Amino acid sequence: MTRIVERLCRLLETGIGLALALMVILVFSNVVLRYAFNSGIAISEELARWLFVWITFLGAAAAIQRRSHMGTDLLVRLLPRRLRCVCLGLGQLLMLYVCWLLLDGSWQQIQINLTTRSAAMEVSVAWFYAAGAVFAVLGGAMVLLQFARLVTGQATPDELGFAAARPGETRAEEVRS
Repeated sequence: MTRIVERLCRLLETGIGLALALMVILVFSNVVLRYAFNSGIAISEELARWLFVWITFLGAAAAIQRRSHMGTDLLVRLLPRRLRCVCLGLGQLLMLYVCWLLLDGSWQQIQINLTTRSAAMEVSVAWFYAAGAVFAVLGGAMVLLQFARLVTGQATPDELGFAAARPGETRAEEVRS
């Protein structure tokens, strides 16, 4: 299962890279056209904005898997191993709840905006709000897998956030505690 999630993350990162490249090309071309030729690409600004939203949400999903979101563990690091695991589990349950809230809100916005067309691209605005729903499903699934690994005892010390030792503790002592 971990390999499948890793492949999905690589696919997401590739998509993010392609979307970013397209966004840069669109914006740069539009700037050159405006200043040099007094014209522009009509859909450039809107498509760049939509790509930015999708890049943000897909990047957030990939960051969940990589555990690279910002966090503060100043107090948690001082706790014994079991309490650290409890804190991690509670945090993951809260993240699942937030993913549910985001999915619910995004789904409502998708339904509301199905027939609304964007100004420049003339496509359904529901695609704009679908980024939140896609993130909620992907992020929720990744957090759920991480929670399952925690509960079943399959999580590695790095997955548990034990990479940084407590003051005066070596990495080997930390894994044993």
